[in-house]
Amino acid sequence: MARTALVTGGTRGIGEAICVALKDAGYSVAANYGGNAAAAQAFTGRTGIPAYQFDVASFDAVTAGIQAIAQDLGPIEVLVNNAGITRDGTMHKMTHDQWQAVIDTNLGSCFNCSRAVIEGMRERGFGRIVNIGSINGQAGQYGQVNYAAAKSGIHGFTKALAQEGAAKGITVNAVAPGYVDTDMVRAVPPQVLEKIIKRIPVGRLGKPEDIARTVLFLVADEADFITGATLSVNGGQHMY
Repeated sequence: MARTALVTGGTRGIGEAICVALKDAGYSVAANYGGNAAAAQAFTGRTGIPAYQFDVASFDAVTAGIQAIAQDLGPIEVLVNNAGITRDGTMHKMTHDQWQAVIDTNLGSCFNCSRAVIEGMRERGFGRIVNIGSINGQAGQYGQVNYAAAKSGIHGFTKALAQEGAAKGITVNAVAPGYVDTDMVRAVPPQVLEKIIKRIPVGRLGKPEDIARTVLFLVADEADFITGATLSVNGGQHMY
């Protein structure tokens, strides 16, 4: 029987690539999305993967959403915490709402979703959790104190939860993408994007599929000796 996987923020960009890679590898996949119903419908039409709407920043919404997925597809054995937002601004201009929204969505969601699946994983003696961090959580980024703090927190969260899950057959790892060719990156002014690419030793932006292949490696049954690790997939831009 296929293992059930949930990918948060799974209907666009990196999340979509992860969903498709998991489905192609034989997993039963559910994609979460926040608010863009049109994009979610288009995603399901393209991929055949069901999409479930719930706010990953809300503990109660996550609990209900994951219960619905388990009823439809079976208990979640693979969780990819990918959902994330940006609310950029320098510290002297950033509002508390900008700070809190990013912390709650990017970091709080890792707790909410992991908490909702961890007991079942412990009972079954198997689980794979992959948290999507960021190069900007490793190196920092001007105008992103909220985003960098949340993503950096993900790396610490990963190491701590990995220690808790290891004896129960649960691995917890992180992937830290560099600059990947997604809608978020395409929104950067062309002259800025050109400078970014010049700083990447391999000479190009990443592709969503680069991240998806890394996730697929980490969630495999055979990857049971890899836990607490952060794999940097950034073309050599930040060697850490």
